[in-house]
Amino acid sequence: MRLKDCLNFHDFRRLAEKRLPGPIFNYIDGAADDEVTYRRNTAAFDTCDLVPNVLRGVTEVDLSVTVMGQKLAMPIYCSPTALQRLFHHQGERAVAAAAARFGTLFGVSSLGTTSLEEARRISATPQVYQFYFHKDRALNREMMTRAKQAGVEVMMLTVDSITGGNRERDKRTGFSIPFKLNLAGITQFAIRPAWAFNYLTHEPFKLPQLDGHMDMGRGAMSISRYFTDMLDPSLSWQDVAQMVEEWNGQFCLKGVMSVEDAKRAVEIGCTGIVLSNHGGRQLDGSRTAFEQLAEVVDAVGDRIDVIMDGGVQRGSHVLKALSLGAKAVGLGRYYLFPLAVAGQAGVEHALELMRTELVRDMKLMGCTSIDQLSRDNLRFH
Repeated sequence: MRLKDCLNFHDFRRLAEKRLPGPIFNYIDGAADDEVTYRRNTAAFDTCDLVPNVLRGVTEVDLSVTVMGQKLAMPIYCSPTALQRLFHHQGERAVAAAAARFGTLFGVSSLGTTSLEEARRISATPQVYQFYFHKDRALNREMMTRAKQAGVEVMMLTVDSITGGNRERDKRTGFSIPFKLNLAGITQFAIRPAWAFNYLTHEPFKLPQLDGHMDMGRGAMSISRYFTDMLDPSLSWQDVAQMVEEWNGQFCLKGVMSVEDAKRAVEIGCTGIVLSNHGGRQLDGSRTAFEQLAEVVDAVGDRIDVIMDGGVQRGSHVLKALSLGAKAVGLGRYYLFPLAVAGQAGVEHALELMRTELVRDMKLMGCTSIDQLSRDNLRFH
């Protein structure tokens, strides 16, 4: 199978599995504990059906939305994710360039492998910084200042990761940064020589946002240990309120799930929240973002932009979330597998497929613009 033969998420995933060393594929594909929440994230969209209207004279479709003051050409965006240059040597550079071409938002993570500044130079489309709250308060302040100077429009604080999820696939392979694999993991790299060649012939792997704070040369650190050792479990609403005040701009909390927390986010001045369970990678057995969407929108949707991510694989999934009141929908694995397969060309192909699906499905729904979607379009089982 080649890139051009990929027609959907499942095709990209299968091709990525063939091309990536097992430990890296499983890092992307895996989740916490029994991976129940990971599977339910997508299955939740099947709990309701779309009810289309016909004979509405739909010739042109406007997919644009405005989220946290940012105008996007599509109601989807590339969620910030860690370690992208492990998947393909272009990493965040590929995602930034693809997002620019499609006029949508993308982000760089604290664990990103390209600097905020370089990503900003590649793309003029809105950029978010996915920020983890570290025990080192000076590091937190430094990161915020740096993001502001780089021209980042939206600060996105991840709040569901004060400790690492139990990602058993990573434990089985010994996946860590930098690599310290067990025998099974090393064997998986040996049978994927093309990936190894690309990794070894490009610039050394680094985490530019953590330069000077995380010694890449002094032993391996598992991702769960990064969360447990470097992040501050005492993070409180008071801390976040102070950050919101210091940032003085668009500020979003990623990982909110309850109505109570959504209301608190409004009270401290956040302009957006992302309903998210971290792709099922943190608390297994937690509710899905799609299942929580209606009650959170009903509680705070008129005062704050409500976004969601998790399990999105189709344009119809996006339309269901938008019909419930989400302002936009985040994609993660949906673009990471294509990134692993073919770098920028892979991400662009995936985003083109999504855009095509959205336009086609909007026409079939009888809608010319996103604001015409509503709960009248949905029936729950």
